[in-house]
Amino acid sequence: MAGTAQAAVPHRAVPDRWGFAYVDRPSVPGIPDLTRQAGSWPPGFVVHVKPGLAGQVFVRFPQIGGRGGVVLVTAVSPAPVWCQAQRWARSGPDEVVAVRCYLAGGTPVFAPFTVAYSQSSPGPVPAGRRYGYVRYSPAHGVVARFNSAGRLNAVAPAGPGAWKVRLPGLGSAGRAGNVQVTAVNAAGPAKCEVSGWTSAPGRQLITVRCYNKAAVPLKTGWSLVYQRGRSVTGTQPKHFAYTFDNKPFAAGPYAPVPAAVNFNSAAATNTIRRAGGGLRLVTLPRVAGLPSTVLVTAVGSGGRFCSLLSPWASSPAGVIVRDVACYTAAGAATNTASLITYTSAH
Repeated sequence: MAGTAQAAVPHRAVPDRWGFAYVDRPSVPGIPDLTRQAGSWPPGFVVHVKPGLAGQVFVRFPQIGGRGGVVLVTAVSPAPVWCQAQRWARSGPDEVVAVRCYLAGGTPVFAPFTVAYSQSSPGPVPAGRRYGYVRYSPAHGVVARFNSAGRLNAVAPAGPGAWKVRLPGLGSAGRAGNVQVTAVNAAGPAKCEVSGWTSAPGRQLITVRCYNKAAVPLKTGWSLVYQRGRSVTGTQPKHFAYTFDNKPFAAGPYAPVPAAVNFNSAAATNTIRRAGGGLRLVTLPRVAGLPSTVLVTAVGSGGRFCSLLSPWASSPAGVIVRDVACYTAAGAATNTASLITYTSAH
């Protein structure tokens, strides 16, 4: 397929390296929130962060350094901020991820964020569960990919700042699962949205659109993760959930349909309700567990972006995301569809 570069042989398993963190004090070197960080290394896993340029943070995940993989990032701020990955690479035994955040309009700013890294290698996959990812670079095409069905994910250009992502073997009769996308760009501001998603028994087909600091289409790198019946890192913890706010104007509470996009590992029903202009309160019953993380992706076009207004809350009743906040490219609150995913470490 045009625009696709050959990468490593496609894999067929759950990840053997993964980590996530909530960087709550991005301008301060040290250890971020211990209740919201975890990784595939045994007990003693502790993430360290170090600020760089304005709005830039280096996140060091210990003992999980690998080759390839994907990174996802979501801003956590009451201001209209988005965060993007700049790059990531192995450093000794560790994986170091560079993240930079921007205020609407493109000014770099230190802001809290969630970040997740995952890299997969061959092995068995339980029936009925699917997981895949793509890391794309304009200069090199597909530089990392994974497909739990053992097929070859592919990317093709679809216009300025747009790409079609084909995930063969991960299909479903109707729309099912969840998609997360993060811009990857070290040169300047970039943000990406899911602007199309169709499912068929043989494949998932997803359109990614990316923009500069305004609403101008941008040729940039990005990471994409597709999950179904597995967590966003590809793991299989006891507590995880994902949902698709596909009725962003509904007052709610409502449960998104089809049910296959509104998954809850405790067999409860996730619900979404209005919390103000551009704000959505998401309830994920019975899946609370620490450590945990939340990621969000905007669905649409025009340079919109979504973030978390504040950290998620956990209680015996479940997880409350208060709130998912979505904005226009200029930073005005707007009702926008979004994809939300939550996972705990266990």
